Amino acid sequence: MKLIPLPAFNDNYIWMLHDGQRALVVDPGDAQVVFEALQHLDLELAAILVTHHHGDHTAGVTALHRATGAAVFGPKNERMPEPITRLQDGDLIEPLGLPCAVLDVPGHTAGHIAYVATPAGQDPIVFCGDTLFSAGCGRLFEGTPAQMLISLTRLAALPDSTRVCCAHEYTASGLVFASAVEPDNPAIKAYQVQVGLLRAQQLPTLPSSIGLEKAINPFLRTHMGAVKASIHQFDPGAQGAVSIFAALRTWKDQF
Repeated sequence: MKLIPLPAFNDNYIWMLHDGQRALVVDPGDAQVVFEALQHLDLELAAILVTHHHGDHTAGVTALHRATGAAVFGPKNERMPEPITRLQDGDLIEPLGLPCAVLDVPGHTAGHIAYVATPAGQDPIVFCGDTLFSAGCGRLFEGTPAQMLISLTRLAALPDSTRVCCAHEYTASGLVFASAVEPDNPAIKAYQVQVGLLRAQQLPTLPSSIGLEKAINPFLRTHMGAVKASIHQFDPGAQGAVSIFAALRTWKDQF
């Protein structure tokens, strides 16, 4: 299976996974980008996976389905383009014969889901939409801090080798905030150098990995002493896991 990020809009990625003949795409906000990739690679679109209802993830679904007949999958509890197969936590689908487990990961939106794909002989992949970013996480538009903390904890429990396919190229800006939270974290400093080199060549910083995110992402590190200390400087009243996470998210929103 070959994994490809297709840039769209200003900073979105539409993820494509293909076996050389058939492809699936995740969160196709722009149908034309997908049509061009399918033509260039001579692929048939077999499936469309959607993580949440925002337009930059769904706007291309209808055109792609009508043109290709690809099966469409998405969250059970969000407004989605029809026809669609609705999914919730614990469901398993097999587009391209590829096992994909569904996780409920609310927070960014109320019904957000993620897909954990396990290609044979390759590291797992999580298509996490706007729940987890490299060095960051999604804004809480509909969910609560408690929901997002649980969702991120679930993602962090995936194997360290899991490839993290976020839907936006936010890594560089996320690392600026991460370095403010943990200025003495050597993993953050090293990753900033790597990301700077990639972006200077206009190359994607993604996919990341769960292991890397656990080392550099403050939203996965709110249990760490150095992170807690920084959060308490921002909000001395933050006490308890949810309150500490909420303060960190507020800090990022104001950063």
